Amino acid sequence: MASWTEIKISVDVKDIDKAADIANMVVPYGIYIEDYSALEEQVRQIAHIDLIDEDLLKKDRNAAFIHVYLEPDVNPAEALAFLSERYNSEGIKHTIDTSLTMDEDWRNNWKKFFNPTPVGEKLLIRPTWRDDFDPEGRVVLNIDPGLAFGTGSHETTRLCLETIEKHLKQGDTVLDVGCGSGILAIAALLLGASTAQGVDIDETAVRTAAENAELNGVGDRFTAIHGDLTQKVSGKFNLIVANIVADAIISLSKGIKEFMNPDTIYIMSGIIDTRGDEVANAVSGDFELIARYEDNGWVCLAARLKK
Repeated sequence: MASWTEIKISVDVKDIDKAADIANMVVPYGIYIEDYSALEEQVRQIAHIDLIDEDLLKKDRNAAFIHVYLEPDVNPAEALAFLSERYNSEGIKHTIDTSLTMDEDWRNNWKKFFNPTPVGEKLLIRPTWRDDFDPEGRVVLNIDPGLAFGTGSHETTRLCLETIEKHLKQGDTVLDVGCGSGILAIAALLLGASTAQGVDIDETAVRTAAENAELNGVGDRFTAIHGDLTQKVSGKFNLIVANIVADAIISLSKGIKEFMNPDTIYIMSGIIDTRGDEVANAVSGDFELIARYEDNGWVCLAARLKK
């Protein structure tokens, strides 16, 4: 029987709610949380007793733990990169451990489940280790995610790719915020964008994105930037995409205007459907929403500046 992978995330108690929301993005079937900060009160309320096991009393009251369980066909490397990237962007101090040894078998077994995948009307996402595929007239995007988020298998990435295809115009300039593997910016270039920039706070992601751009023959039109958006990026873009978490989108959108022309399309994804309206309302002061797309519990919004 194939093994599941357990990921254990440790965060400060004060960050547990936000950290749990992000962890829930990795799996559709829930997570398990350990939080002993109010142990005595919870035991009295639930069990109506005062006697508590000594081992429980020794638990760290300042830390909380999130357990995520990945099925055998889920890419653990991508999940780890996704969690780390999102926690870093939210300023959440964390440690992440797994129940399996990081040997080559564990790193690579997921690859057999990552098949060439058609996305939208024009794209085919092809993992670099798969040669047995027929593009059937689609534009082939070759991807080796390494330890960076973005294979096209996650609903948020697919939603972004499909939305880019719908709204991109030939010759557009593109900015990908939190670029991960670079899949979104590279797709835009393959679909007709003239140039693209990808920015990420994760140095590994930036390196991987640049390598994937070279792999797809668009390295001369792609710039990978390591650092914070407002400190490292300048200029205006015809299309901006941010596949990050809801809170980061709300915060980011306050300053994204300086990178936009009047007709720039701003694509926001990585939003759990229960927070779709909240994000839409939060950005409605500056932006006019022109489209909303949903897939399996995830929301992607497209907007432009209000006239």
